[in-house]
Amino acid sequence: MYLNDFDFDLPERLIAKHPLPDRDGARLLHLPVGQGLSDMMIRDLPRLARPGDVWVLNDTRVLPARLLGQKDSGGSVEILLIEPLEGATLWLAWGRANRPLKPGTQIRFSDGFTGRIEARQGKEVHIRLEAEGVLAAIEAHGHMPLPPYLARPEEEADRERYQTVFARHAGAVAAPTAGLHLTQALLEGLEAKGATIAYVTLHVGAGTFQPVQVERIEDHPMHEERYVVPDSTAELIRAARRKGGRVVAVGTTSLRTLEAACHDGEVQAGAGRTDIFIYPGYRFRVVDALLTNFHLPRSTLLMLVSALTGRDRVLDAYAHARDAGYRFYSYGDAMFVNGVPTS
Repeated sequence: MYLNDFDFDLPERLIAKHPLPDRDGARLLHLPVGQGLSDMMIRDLPRLARPGDVWVLNDTRVLPARLLGQKDSGGSVEILLIEPLEGATLWLAWGRANRPLKPGTQIRFSDGFTGRIEARQGKEVHIRLEAEGVLAAIEAHGHMPLPPYLARPEEEADRERYQTVFARHAGAVAAPTAGLHLTQALLEGLEAKGATIAYVTLHVGAGTFQPVQVERIEDHPMHEERYVVPDSTAELIRAARRKGGRVVAVGTTSLRTLEAACHDGEVQAGAGRTDIFIYPGYRFRVVDALLTNFHLPRSTLLMLVSALTGRDRVLDAYAHARDAGYRFYSYGDAMFVNGVPTS
């Protein structure tokens, strides 16, 4: 399959640059099994739940991972933390400056918060952070790593709204955006319909913003991300499967975690790393339905959704959403996609 197979036109005005006043105020496009579309609201989501469902949410917490500092020479430096390599002090990061960041370069982020480059390969660096309480310093002085297509500076509201209400485990550099719509009242509404809420943790990496740069999508190398599946979640999914219940992934990160953790026909608990790439032709082993935002053209996430319910159907739904004025991307509206049954 080719990259152009997943392209579409989108007016700039439909890219959501700011969150709505209310988390549950977004629109929801429902793609049921078969044909047809339904225009709904996120507040209607409990109507789509069924008794026996397990809805799986990603409880990662976004780090304010964008650090702005200065070299001893006075030059500006931007560091995007990717993941810790050694406790809270040594990090894999992306570095940007007017000149390449050489090992030994000292960077000052604030009084009492500094960093030193220990290694570099391309734009990737190893940086050792020094502060009295490194994680607290990151929280205090870091900036939220907003997606580049928002094309605006961070605002105070982003500290809350680019974070799910159930975020618990810090480590992501991008939000699991489908979960941004959910409120405690909506979660309670799903449970009132007989669904069970379960959690996984996948720390979304900066690679999620990287464009596909090959024409044949099978040649695209996926970035690797860390995940954890708790024992309780694995057991809930096994029990639901035994009783014929659905597994609903809230977001592509939850879906990728569940599919990556499936071995010998069952989701296995534990920690791991995954570079799973899901595109049309993939046979789903765990997930039956997906709540997801609208994704960028030519992106791996659009390919994933197309694998679940069919490329033509997804692109038709995107055309409907565009014509109906839906809001796209991280702060945009959502869709609920039922997977195509497999024999």
